[in-house]
Amino acid sequence: MSVQQDAAVKTLVLDDPGDVREAAGAVAGGEAVAYGFGNVYALGCRPEREVVERVARTTGRPAGRTAGVTTLPERVPAAFDWTRLPDGVPWQQVRSLMDELLGLGPVGLRGPASDRVPEALVTAGGGGPTVQVVATGTRCPSHAFLGAALALTGGDFLAVTSVDRSRRLTGRDHEPPPRRADGFGAEEGVRVLAHADEEAARRRHPFHRPTSVSVVAFHRTAGHTRSGLPALVLERQGSLSADHIRAIAANHGFGLFAAPPAAAPLAPRTYGTG
Repeated sequence: MSVQQDAAVKTLVLDDPGDVREAAGAVAGGEAVAYGFGNVYALGCRPEREVVERVARTTGRPAGRTAGVTTLPERVPAAFDWTRLPDGVPWQQVRSLMDELLGLGPVGLRGPASDRVPEALVTAGGGGPTVQVVATGTRCPSHAFLGAALALTGGDFLAVTSVDRSRRLTGRDHEPPPRRADGFGAEEGVRVLAHADEEAARRRHPFHRPTSVSVVAFHRTAGHTRSGLPALVLERQGSLSADHIRAIAANHGFGLFAAPPAAAPLAPRTYGTG
Protein backbone atom coordinates (compact mmCIF):
# COMPACT_ATOMS: atom_id res chain seq x y z
CA MET A 1 0.00 0.00 0.00
CA SER A 2 1.20 3.51 -0.69
CA VAL A 3 -0.11 7.06 -0.66
CA GLN A 4 0.87 9.99 -2.82
CA GLN A 5 2.35 13.07 -1.18
CA ASP A 6 4.05 14.29 -4.37
CA ALA A 7 2.75 13.71 -7.85
CA ALA A 8 4.24 10.62 -9.49
CA VAL A 9 6.31 9.83 -6.38
CA LYS A 10 5.58 6.64 -4.48
CA THR A 11 5.24 7.17 -0.75
CA LEU A 12 5.43 4.15 1.51
CA VAL A 13 3.22 3.89 4.60
CA LEU A 14 4.19 3.01 8.16
CA ASP A 15 1.33 0.60 8.83
CA ASP A 16 1.97 -1.55 5.75
CA PRO A 17 4.40 -4.45 6.48
CA GLY A 18 5.55 -4.64 2.86
CA ASP A 19 6.28 -0.92 2.79
CA VAL A 20 8.16 -1.19 6.09
CA ARG A 21 10.33 -3.99 4.70
CA GLU A 22 11.04 -1.97 1.56
CA ALA A 23 12.04 1.09 3.59
CA ALA A 24 14.25 -0.95 5.91
CA GLY A 25 15.95 -2.52 2.89
CA ALA A 26 16.56 0.94 1.47
CA VAL A 27 18.33 2.00 4.68
CA ALA A 28 20.42 -1.17 4.67
CA GLY A 29 21.40 -0.39 1.09
CA GLY A 30 22.70 3.06 2.03
CA GLU A 31 19.67 5.21 1.22
CA ALA A 32 17.92 7.60 3.62
CA VAL A 33 14.28 7.29 4.65
CA ALA A 34 12.12 10.26 5.63
CA TYR A 35 9.74 8.55 8.03
CA GLY A 36 6.95 9.36 10.44
CA PHE A 37 8.69 10.23 13.70
CA GLY A 38 6.26 10.71 16.56
CA ASN A 39 4.08 13.59 15.39
CA VAL A 40 6.55 14.88 12.76
CA TYR A 41 9.12 13.43 10.32
CA ALA A 42 12.83 12.65 10.43
CA LEU A 43 15.50 11.36 8.06
CA GLY A 44 17.09 8.09 9.11
CA CYS A 45 20.12 6.42 7.53
CA ARG A 46 23.03 4.09 8.24
CA PRO A 47 25.51 5.55 10.76
CA GLU A 48 28.61 5.29 8.57
CA ARG A 49 30.25 8.68 8.02
CA GLU A 50 29.99 8.67 4.23
CA VAL A 51 26.24 8.00 4.39
CA VAL A 52 25.70 10.61 7.10
CA GLU A 53 27.60 13.22 5.09
CA ARG A 54 25.63 12.47 1.94
CA VAL A 55 22.34 12.92 3.80
CA ALA A 56 23.63 16.16 5.34
CA ARG A 57 24.28 17.53 1.86
CA THR A 58 20.72 16.62 0.88
CA THR A 59 19.36 18.91 3.60
CA GLY A 60 21.97 21.62 3.05
CA ARG A 61 23.84 21.06 6.31
CA PRO A 62 27.64 20.95 6.62
CA ALA A 63 28.94 17.48 5.83
CA GLY A 64 31.13 17.48 8.94
CA ARG A 65 28.33 18.12 11.41
CA THR A 66 27.76 15.36 13.94
CA ALA A 67 24.53 13.46 13.37
CA GLY A 68 22.05 12.45 16.01
CA VAL A 69 21.35 8.87 17.06
CA THR A 70 18.03 7.09 16.90
CA THR A 71 16.99 3.61 17.92
CA LEU A 72 14.17 1.66 19.52
CA PRO A 73 13.14 2.98 22.96
CA GLU A 74 14.44 -0.10 24.76
CA ARG A 75 17.90 0.37 23.22
CA VAL A 76 18.27 4.05 24.12
CA PRO A 77 20.19 3.38 27.38
CA ALA A 78 22.88 1.48 25.43
CA ALA A 79 23.92 4.75 23.76
CA PHE A 80 25.21 6.20 27.05
CA ASP A 81 28.20 5.53 29.29
CA TRP A 82 26.54 5.44 32.69
CA THR A 83 29.90 5.44 34.50
CA ARG A 84 30.58 9.03 33.41
CA LEU A 85 27.60 10.87 34.85
CA PRO A 86 28.35 14.04 36.82
CA ASP A 87 28.86 13.72 40.55
CA GLY A 88 25.56 13.72 42.40
CA VAL A 89 23.51 12.49 39.41
CA PRO A 90 22.25 8.96 40.14
CA TRP A 91 21.94 6.84 37.03
CA GLN A 92 18.77 5.12 38.30
CA GLN A 93 16.96 8.46 38.49
CA VAL A 94 18.16 9.51 35.04
CA ARG A 95 16.90 6.20 33.66
CA SER A 96 13.48 6.64 35.28
CA LEU A 97 13.24 10.20 33.96
CA MET A 98 14.21 8.96 30.50
CA ASP A 99 11.56 6.24 30.59
CA GLU A 100 8.82 8.71 31.50
CA LEU A 101 9.82 11.14 28.75
CA LEU A 102 9.92 8.33 26.18
CA GLY A 103 6.50 7.20 27.36
CA LEU A 104 5.07 10.58 26.40
CA GLY A 105 6.59 10.82 22.93
CA PRO A 106 9.50 12.23 20.92
CA VAL A 107 12.44 13.53 22.93
CA GLY A 108 16.13 14.29 22.61
CA LEU A 109 18.62 13.15 25.26
CA ARG A 110 22.29 14.11 25.44
CA GLY A 111 24.69 12.27 27.70
CA PRO A 112 28.14 10.67 27.88
CA ALA A 113 28.66 8.52 24.79
CA SER A 114 29.01 4.78 25.04
CA ASP A 115 31.81 3.19 23.04
CA ARG A 116 29.09 1.26 21.19
CA VAL A 117 28.00 4.41 19.34
CA PRO A 118 29.52 4.79 15.85
CA GLU A 119 32.17 7.49 15.57
CA ALA A 120 30.16 9.67 13.17
CA LEU A 121 27.45 10.06 15.81
CA VAL A 122 29.72 11.12 18.70
CA THR A 123 30.54 14.72 19.62
CA ALA A 124 33.95 15.39 21.15
CA GLY A 125 34.09 17.71 24.13
CA GLY A 126 36.26 18.81 27.02
CA GLY A 127 34.27 16.71 29.45
CA GLY A 128 34.47 13.64 27.25
CA PRO A 129 32.52 12.47 24.19
CA THR A 130 28.76 12.93 24.18
CA VAL A 131 25.92 11.62 22.06
CA GLN A 132 22.51 13.08 21.31
CA VAL A 133 19.80 10.44 21.05
CA VAL A 134 16.59 11.54 19.33
CA ALA A 135 13.89 8.92 19.89
CA THR A 136 10.25 8.69 18.86
CA GLY A 137 9.05 7.50 22.23
CA THR A 138 6.91 4.45 22.86
CA ARG A 139 3.70 5.54 21.07
CA CYS A 140 4.98 5.72 17.50
CA PRO A 141 4.29 2.98 14.91
CA SER A 142 7.74 3.56 13.39
CA HIS A 143 9.19 0.93 15.73
CA ALA A 144 8.54 -1.81 13.18
CA PHE A 145 10.59 0.10 10.61
CA LEU A 146 13.40 0.86 13.04
CA GLY A 147 13.56 -2.74 14.23
CA ALA A 148 13.69 -4.05 10.68
CA ALA A 149 16.34 -1.53 9.62
CA LEU A 150 18.53 -2.31 12.65
CA ALA A 151 18.20 -6.04 12.01
CA LEU A 152 19.37 -5.59 8.42
CA THR A 153 22.23 -3.22 9.27
CA GLY A 154 23.38 -5.36 12.19
CA GLY A 155 23.75 -2.50 14.66
CA ASP A 156 21.89 -0.86 17.52
CA PHE A 157 21.73 2.66 16.11
CA LEU A 158 20.84 4.68 13.03
CA ALA A 159 21.78 8.26 12.26
CA VAL A 160 18.95 10.79 12.28
CA THR A 161 18.33 14.38 11.30
CA SER A 162 15.28 16.53 10.72
CA VAL A 163 13.52 16.79 7.37
CA ASP A 164 13.60 20.58 7.51
CA ARG A 165 16.05 21.95 4.99
CA SER A 166 18.79 24.37 5.96
CA ARG A 167 18.36 28.00 4.98
CA ARG A 168 21.70 27.60 3.19
CA LEU A 169 19.87 25.33 0.76
CA THR A 170 16.49 27.07 0.57
CA GLY A 171 17.58 30.71 0.81
CA ARG A 172 14.80 31.31 3.37
CA ASP A 173 15.45 32.62 6.85
CA HIS A 174 12.96 30.23 8.43
CA GLU A 175 11.93 26.76 7.35
CA PRO A 176 8.51 25.34 8.30
CA PRO A 177 8.48 22.73 11.09
CA PRO A 178 9.18 19.13 10.01
CA ARG A 179 5.49 18.20 9.83
CA ARG A 180 5.62 16.47 6.47
CA ALA A 181 8.19 14.89 4.20
CA ASP A 182 6.94 16.53 1.01
CA GLY A 183 9.68 16.99 -1.54
CA PHE A 184 12.02 14.31 -0.24
CA GLY A 185 10.44 11.55 -2.30
CA ALA A 186 11.86 13.20 -5.41
CA GLU A 187 15.39 13.29 -3.96
CA GLU A 188 17.82 10.72 -5.27
CA GLY A 189 18.64 8.15 -2.60
CA VAL A 190 15.72 9.09 -0.33
CA ARG A 191 12.48 7.19 0.32
CA VAL A 192 9.41 8.45 2.19
CA LEU A 193 7.66 6.26 4.80
CA ALA A 194 4.63 8.27 5.81
CA HIS A 195 2.22 8.27 8.71
CA ALA A 196 -0.89 6.43 7.55
CA ASP A 197 -2.98 9.13 9.24
CA GLU A 198 -1.32 12.46 9.97
CA GLU A 199 -4.02 13.59 12.40
CA ALA A 200 -3.85 10.32 14.32
CA ALA A 201 -0.09 10.81 14.66
CA ARG A 202 -0.74 14.22 16.24
CA ARG A 203 -3.40 12.81 18.58
CA ARG A 204 -1.02 10.13 19.89
CA HIS A 205 1.17 12.91 21.26
CA PRO A 206 -1.20 15.46 22.82
CA PHE A 207 1.53 17.19 24.85
CA HIS A 208 3.88 17.72 21.89
CA ARG A 209 3.77 20.49 19.34
CA PRO A 210 4.53 19.37 15.75
CA THR A 211 8.06 20.67 15.72
CA SER A 212 11.59 19.45 16.48
CA VAL A 213 12.20 17.70 19.77
CA SER A 214 13.18 19.17 23.10
CA VAL A 215 16.64 18.03 24.20
CA VAL A 216 17.49 17.26 27.83
CA ALA A 217 21.20 16.99 28.64
CA PHE A 218 22.62 15.07 31.59
CA HIS A 219 26.33 14.93 30.75
CA ARG A 220 26.73 17.97 32.96
CA THR A 221 24.55 19.86 35.41
CA ALA A 222 23.73 23.53 35.85
CA GLY A 223 24.35 23.54 39.59
CA HIS A 224 21.50 22.88 42.02
CA THR A 225 18.04 24.19 42.71
CA ARG A 226 17.26 26.12 45.89
CA SER A 227 16.08 22.86 47.42
CA GLY A 228 19.39 21.20 46.55
CA LEU A 229 18.32 19.08 43.57
CA PRO A 230 20.88 18.71 40.75
CA ALA A 231 19.72 20.77 37.76
CA LEU A 232 19.82 19.07 34.38
CA VAL A 233 20.04 21.26 31.28
CA LEU A 234 17.25 21.74 28.75
CA GLU A 235 19.61 22.12 25.82
CA ARG A 236 16.91 22.93 23.32
CA GLN A 237 13.29 23.94 23.86
CA GLY A 238 11.20 22.11 21.30
CA SER A 239 8.02 20.10 21.03
CA LEU A 240 7.53 19.32 24.74
CA SER A 241 7.34 22.46 26.86
CA ALA A 242 9.99 23.39 29.42
CA ASP A 243 7.34 23.55 32.15
CA HIS A 244 6.17 20.01 31.37
CA ILE A 245 9.72 18.65 31.38
CA ARG A 246 10.51 20.55 34.59
CA ALA A 247 7.54 18.97 36.36
CA ILE A 248 8.56 15.48 35.22
CA ALA A 249 12.18 16.08 36.21
CA ALA A 250 11.10 17.13 39.71
CA ASN A 251 9.26 13.82 40.12
CA HIS A 252 12.61 12.06 39.60
CA GLY A 253 14.69 14.26 41.86
CA PHE A 254 16.04 16.82 39.39
CA GLY A 255 15.72 20.49 38.69
CA LEU A 256 15.85 21.82 35.14
CA PHE A 257 17.79 24.77 33.76
CA ALA A 258 16.50 25.99 30.40
CA ALA A 259 19.49 27.34 28.48
CA PRO A 260 18.80 30.60 26.62
CA PRO A 261 18.28 29.97 22.88
CA ALA A 262 21.50 31.71 21.87
CA ALA A 263 23.52 29.71 24.38
CA ALA A 264 21.60 26.44 24.23
CA PRO A 265 23.90 24.34 22.03
CA LEU A 266 26.37 22.69 24.38
CA ALA A 267 27.58 20.83 21.27
CA PRO A 268 26.73 21.09 17.57
CA ARG A 269 22.99 20.84 17.04
CA THR A 270 21.93 17.85 15.02
CA TYR A 271 18.18 17.56 14.78
CA GLY A 272 15.76 20.09 13.44
CA THR A 273 18.36 22.78 12.89
CA GLY A 274 19.09 25.15 10.09
